[in-house]
Amino acid sequence: MYARNFQCLSLKSFQCVVSSFHRSSRRKLNIGSIVRTANAFLADTVHIVGRKRWNRRGAMVTDRYQHVVHHPDVESFVAWAKDAGVPIIGVDNVEGSVPIEKTRLPETCVLLFGQEGPGLSAEAIAASDIVIDIAQFGSTRSINASAAAAIVMHQWVMQHRFKVLPS
Repeated sequence: MYARNFQCLSLKSFQCVVSSFHRSSRRKLNIGSIVRTANAFLADTVHIVGRKRWNRRGAMVTDRYQHVVHHPDVESFVAWAKDAGVPIIGVDNVEGSVPIEKTRLPETCVLLFGQEGPGLSAEAIAASDIVIDIAQFGSTRSINASAAAAIVMHQWVMQHRFKVLPS
């Protein structure tokens, strides 16, 4: 019931990008999970940057009806975003990043997630209009890429569907 009602809202204004240069099977499963989550939150498109092959099992068949676009490298993805006039919102907990809790996400944007482990490349950070981070309090540097994607997509929905804006 929730999914049917939610799809009627036509919230397809944000897009999601995940890089796929990493060779581990865990990373390839993360891409599938991100595609599935993007579909759950009604993202317009998932852009995969880098290797074209990824494990579709994590997508739970949502890749059949979720728009998925491939870019061979960061440079071609950035060129697409610039041509489309879509701001790039990088997601990584790096020096100079802004807490997501204090950030108003643009209604039309592309959310850029890095590789599991190393995060966003220097090239991806430089291409981002802003880099946001997710507050974390434990001993690890980061959380799973698909978990981070779900948190940020949900924050976008909270701001643009439910009008819960950061102060």
